Amino acid sequence: MDPATPISTLKGVGSRREKVLNNHGISTIHDLLYYFPRRHLDRTTISPIRNFTKGDVVTLIGTVETFGEKSTRRGKIFQVIVSDGTGLLTLTWFNGVRYIKNLFKIGDKLAIHGKVDYYGGFTITHPEFDKLEKDDDPISTGKVIPLYSLTQELKSGGIDQRFLRQIVKEVLDLNSNIPEIFQQYILDEHDLISLKDALNKIHFSNGIGELNQAIHRLKFDEHFFLQLLMALRKRSLQHSGSLPLPDIGPYFKLISETLDFELTDAQKKVIKEIHSDLKNSVPMNRLLQGDVGSGKTIVSILISALAVGNNAQVAMMVPTEILATQHFHSFKSELEKVNIPCALLVGNMKKLDRSPILAGLENGKIPMVIGTHALIQEDVNFKNLGLVIVDEQHRFGVNQRAKLVEKGNNPHFLAMTATPIPRTLSITYHGDMDLSIIDEMPANRIPVVTKVVEPSRLGKVYKFIKDEVAAGRQCMVIYPLVEESEKSDLAAAVDAHKELDEKFFPDLNVGLIHGRMKAGEKDNIMERFSKNEISILVSTTVVEVGVDIPNATVMVVEHADRFGLTQLHQLRGRVGRGAEKSYCVLVKRNVTDTSRTRLSIMEETHDGFVIADEDLKLRGPGEFFGIKQSGFFKFKIANMVTDGPIIHMARKLAFEIVERDPNLKNESNKMIREMFILDYSDRLEDISLS
Repeated sequence: MDPATPISTLKGVGSRREKVLNNHGISTIHDLLYYFPRRHLDRTTISPIRNFTKGDVVTLIGTVETFGEKSTRRGKIFQVIVSDGTGLLTLTWFNGVRYIKNLFKIGDKLAIHGKVDYYGGFTITHPEFDKLEKDDDPISTGKVIPLYSLTQELKSGGIDQRFLRQIVKEVLDLNSNIPEIFQQYILDEHDLISLKDALNKIHFSNGIGELNQAIHRLKFDEHFFLQLLMALRKRSLQHSGSLPLPDIGPYFKLISETLDFELTDAQKKVIKEIHSDLKNSVPMNRLLQGDVGSGKTIVSILISALAVGNNAQVAMMVPTEILATQHFHSFKSELEKVNIPCALLVGNMKKLDRSPILAGLENGKIPMVIGTHALIQEDVNFKNLGLVIVDEQHRFGVNQRAKLVEKGNNPHFLAMTATPIPRTLSITYHGDMDLSIIDEMPANRIPVVTKVVEPSRLGKVYKFIKDEVAAGRQCMVIYPLVEESEKSDLAAAVDAHKELDEKFFPDLNVGLIHGRMKAGEKDNIMERFSKNEISILVSTTVVEVGVDIPNATVMVVEHADRFGLTQLHQLRGRVGRGAEKSYCVLVKRNVTDTSRTRLSIMEETHDGFVIADEDLKLRGPGEFFGIKQSGFFKFKIANMVTDGPIIHMARKLAFEIVERDPNLKNESNKMIREMFILDYSDRLEDISLS
């Protein structure tokens, strides 16, 4: 049976079921085979309730005896009591009660997984659970039971666990000769079972050992094909022509000589690496990583001056107008020393201001421009764009970055990030890029003292802020949301500003800035704050990246438990940029084991890579990078956090194959090519397989 065969050919899949399956990405036989179980239930791991002890992590099968809502001091909770014949267990939900309470009926059989606690009886809070059907009892079948994700639409369309298993088994029985992707020596070298065995065992295995073999093989495949995409992208780039920028030039030298500080060895190293790329007629594709305050901005200024010294134009794109303005002032102060014109291009500029900038870029009289996504608008044209710099590139979509690059003739590309990216994530997401790391902080950088406090200690914190302001210094207070909503109990910046201004600091100038303000309002607030006309700035996370106010020595982050660690590290980096000792106060309002662990990490270390590793483990790659990257990772089973050794093996193999067979034309790579095109048909525009 061909992998592209429609699922409508399967027994029981009529037009109604076909439509529902199509809506869930299952259109073909291939899609169905790769619709992996969400988890598996193994009879050897099932524990009777009577054997539970507090702290056990258990899997059990129980029948719903009763359920209902209950009011507590914390609000409404929902509880389900189940029995397995040996005892009773209470399942408790504090969140999502409105949704959860409609999921159960008395007599439902559930497969339950979670950590046991004891409050007058055994209980599990927020357990994982699946409803089982009559033939799902693993004790009687003696098999590992696959449990698939089932939405309400699937269930309403007549698709339950039993039906999914039925059609998957039909496909596997009909596809007894599933072709192998890899040659036998690759399977042997990497201890991989065949693809046929892996697909059979991921759906129907006789034990955990078999299941783990299948998972290992299918993880390897997913990592391999993503790394193959990276290898092919890198090769395509290496076969593109670009304008070489070989000369150090006078501008670079003059700016370097007039700096009032010495570059660190790490800064010198990355400048050398970048210049080594720029000398070539192959376009640079490099990621510059540097922790908060490591000095990426001056590196980008010097590299831009070098490019302009080679008669090339430079465009730098950043995610926010505040950051664009900040960078513009930093660049302008250095570039004007050597008479290099520098322009700022952001959204909502008046035509009178915008038109001369567009003309200057098109005729080449403006060699350096810094802007937001306004740079990728159709009427922005360059005479000779030779270098594109994108700051915090994970905040942009892939298409936005590509649009800016397309405004030049294969310009050199430098991405910068102050978000330290763990190595496995870096080679997965940035696997086609070369990497430079500023792994050294300037000698005069004083670590920020970080303290986690309960709300009850805010009075002392506010007194400390008054003392700092009396000494001529400034403070930022950060809130997660602009306004309260039914969905969130987070303190709102707008309300907080009013309370701080009127109640706690009536004699001080308290400012407010948030993302919904107009650009002019934000610029005005930041300018006043930079001039110390505002002593305390209440803000949402618009100050997360790039804001540089050396006189700000105190940062208070409200609801710190709701932020990711990397985001907290970015926020902390907004203070401690001057000569004075600085402080970051993290206010925790929702104390859980996870939040306590996360916030203690912030107290213990200033190492961005340590923090990023922990953040990745706690939040996963999707949240780590943010919504802009959703859809990039086509992983159904692979895990970038835990698959480090597999990633390295898969990457090595992918790059070796592309090195030997750049177009995947060899007969031995035929199945690799076919599977790659099937999985990555939407990513082929920037690579060549001719």
